[in-house]
Amino acid sequence: MKAAAGAASLLAWRSMPALANPLGLPIGCQVYPLKSMLGDLSAFAKTMAGIGVTRLELCSPIGYGRDFASLKDGKEVRKVLADQGIESVSSHFSMSELRKGQARSIDWAKEVGITQMVTATLADGNGGDSPTLDQVKHAADEYNAIAEKAAAAGMQQGLHNEGFEVAMVDGRRVYDLLLELLDPKLVKFQFQMSTITNGLVAADYFLKYPGRFNSMHLQDIDMNAPPPAAKKAGRPAQRPQVALGEGTIDWAKTFAAAKTGGVTSYYVEQTWDLTRKSVAYLRTLPA
Repeated sequence: MKAAAGAASLLAWRSMPALANPLGLPIGCQVYPLKSMLGDLSAFAKTMAGIGVTRLELCSPIGYGRDFASLKDGKEVRKVLADQGIESVSSHFSMSELRKGQARSIDWAKEVGITQMVTATLADGNGGDSPTLDQVKHAADEYNAIAEKAAAAGMQQGLHNEGFEVAMVDGRRVYDLLLELLDPKLVKFQFQMSTITNGLVAADYFLKYPGRFNSMHLQDIDMNAPPPAAKKAGRPAQRPQVALGEGTIDWAKTFAAAKTGGVTSYYVEQTWDLTRKSVAYLRTLPA
């Protein structure tokens, strides 16, 4: 019954009018904001295929815990996704699991078919969101070593940008320091579009650092919205996300620059309601 349902869904998707995808690449989604839907992985995959998603970026069940337990059997995950015409070539892994058992994480990745292993941030154990320069250098050395082991196993290591990466150290952005300190051959960058709220503009980075990026996390932000009240501690409050095309980001400029940056994958990373709207918007953009 599951196989029949999957085939029917796939046929329905393939019968939809052919529309272009930005960069001519599959429209992808990161599963983290949708983790509450992962309990029934088959149903989730069918739902994603139904809106036109053909690539999913996962989170490792080893490092991300019980919310991702349905992803534990890598071979089964690969089959379930394939039944809906979906592939997964990238996943996030925690720094903790890579430190404690990188080989186990690589084994799981290979079972799924993943070739890109991404870490959300180097903050853990390196000063959190307020690192010193020495901590940034230590983090880069450690991550280069992790990436070297990944490369030896046929994997491409990647780095996303969060609080640690957008912090300032001695008047310089940590992200800019990491672009200097991380080995270009071993580590590719995954650009988080919402960091425009921190002053990071993807198109500028793609053009300044050709070939250093391989993927993007897509969100849009209305930078004209009133700024939120500052938090007393932790990361500063950020303007709320909106669906792609409803915010400030210039997507035509971003995707044009992404070719120079080296981007080969992009993943909508938003709530379910925003994901549906954003995927629909992506399908209106030229290839």
